Parts: sequence; structure tokens; C-alpha cells
Amino acid sequence: MILDAAHFNCQTAQMIERHLYPIPVSVNEAVEHLHNGEVVGMPTETVYGLAGLAGNDDAVLKIFETKGRPRFNPLIVHCADLNMAQSVAEFSDLAQKLATAFWPGPLTLVLPKKAGAKISDLVTAGLDTVAIRLPKHLVARELLKKLGQPVAAPSANPSGKLSPTSAQHVLSAFAGVVPVIDGGVCEAGVESTILAIAGDQVILLRPGSITTEMVEQEIGVRVGTPASNKIVAPGMLKSHYAPNASVRLNITKPKPGDAFLGFGSVAGNGENCRNLSPSADLAEAAKNLFQFLRELDELGALSIDVAPIPNSGIGAAIIDRLARAAADRTS
Repeated sequence: MILDAAHFNCQTAQMIERHLYPIPVSVNEAVEHLHNGEVVGMPTETVYGLAGLAGNDDAVLKIFETKGRPRFNPLIVHCADLNMAQSVAEFSDLAQKLATAFWPGPLTLVLPKKAGAKISDLVTAGLDTVAIRLPKHLVARELLKKLGQPVAAPSANPSGKLSPTSAQHVLSAFAGVVPVIDGGVCEAGVESTILAIAGDQVILLRPGSITTEMVEQEIGVRVGTPASNKIVAPGMLKSHYAPNASVRLNITKPKPGDAFLGFGSVAGNGENCRNLSPSADLAEAAKNLFQFLRELDELGALSIDVAPIPNSGIGAAIIDRLARAAADRTS
């Protein structure tokens, strides 16, 4: 069940009566919170995650309740090292090759869940596969090493809203209710690439900063697309990553009164305009995406118009996030 705004606000108010974390916490404090079954905002190189012990049903349930996330939407398991990951999932030779090439880093693999894995069924939404990755961010790695067990960690924001790329975004999103480790501004700025491994096939479920071209060059296997729209991994909901304002794509001249998110030479003027990258650098654009959408949204415009983005490299990930932000939110 998705929590509505009234339910979320009521729950948040009740939580504020018990705990309030107006400033970031240390890694050691975060470890203590996690061992106590609480949720914690943790930095990664992609976006900030809302972490809870992956093997603790109550902690995983708290992730869903805190975010207002639908239970059919699985979570990503974050591990400290390959040995920990192999205790959770079955690795084929192909999966092992991908892990060796891209871990630690912004790549999530959807693999068969290992028999006897100490992972809550809530994490996988009842599927026989599990989404798993090793984050590259040094603070995340320190946290996982000290914790000694995997965490489930979707993005640390109310479900469907803009992903957080700083500790302050998390503190603001949950009114200081969720303790957060401050690991600085996220390097990538968009969520991890998600690949499913099925036999000798590699399927792209969500684009990210590790592109299909990078994967194909590394492993010599063509990356395919899903045969259906079935939700088998995070980030596959049609409407997602959305500001409060509506979003219009591929706009070269914004409507009067609309905010404008430019790219390269397609740029507007004034306080209601931002440019993802004046030099048309797609990596810079990805890093700025959620921050600039957030800034424009906070100006109160009813609509944010977005300049065309090249569909190459990490541009595919930017377009994916923007398309979901612009999707119909009533269906």
C-alpha cells in the first residue's frame, strides 16, 4: 500500500515526537541505529539511500513505511564485498565477470537469490531474484564493513519524488526524522545501472552511469531489453523521480511562466532557469539533474520545461529519469 500525504504527515509527526536528527550522524552512530532495527540515510556514489538491515523484517518494513513505497517494488541489497554478495545471490560466470569489471561501483545485478540467504522476503517482493551491488563511496563501504552484514537501501526520499544527492536533501525530505551520514554531494547523481542476468543473456532494466556500451565492450555480450513491463527491479515504475511541478520534455523555448532546465547552448535566462551543463557534458548534467529539478521546483512554477538531451552514453539514464518524471501521475 502506498501511503498518502496525510498518512505520511501523521506518521512523520508521530516519529518526530520520538526522535529528531537535525544534523548528520557519524558512521558509528549509524551502525548503532541499524543494529537497533532503525533506518539510516547513507551516501553512495549514485544517490543517498535509505538503509535498513536486509535480514531484519521489521527494519525492511520500516523502509517501505518511511518512504511510502509500494511493497511490490523490490529493494537493492548493498554489500561490503564480493563474499558478502555471494552469500546472498548465485553468481554465474557471466555475473562474476560483470562484478569483477564494475564492482565496487554504480552497477546493480539482478541474480537468483541464494537458498538460505539471510534476506527478508520483503526485500525481493516475493521474487526468486535479488538486486545486489557493492557501492564505491568510501563512507558507504566503511559503514557496511563495520556493520558486517548487508543493507537494503532504496533512494532516501518519499516514494516517487526526486532522489536525494546530498545529506540535506534527506534531512529535508523526512523533516529530520531519519538519521543521515553526510558523505558530501553524490558523484554520479543518478541511480545505478541495473542489469538482469538470465543464462547467457544480459538485460538492461534501468540505465545509469555504467552504459550499455561500456558493458558490451567489457564482456563481449550484447545487452538486451526486457520482454515485458513486469516490475522485477527498482526504478521500473512508469511515474518516478518526479518534482511537484509537471515536466515537459524536448522544449527549446519555454512557455511564459514556466521554469526551464537547459542543456548546452539551449539555455534560458533568469532565476527560473538552470543549465544542466553549459558545455554539454552529459556526466555533469547527470550530476546536476536532481539538484536542479529540486531548485526549480522550489521556485513554485507549475511546470518545468526541459531542453533536449542527447540519447548517448549516460544521456540515456538522464532521459529515462526525465521520462518518468514527466509521466502521467494519475494512472
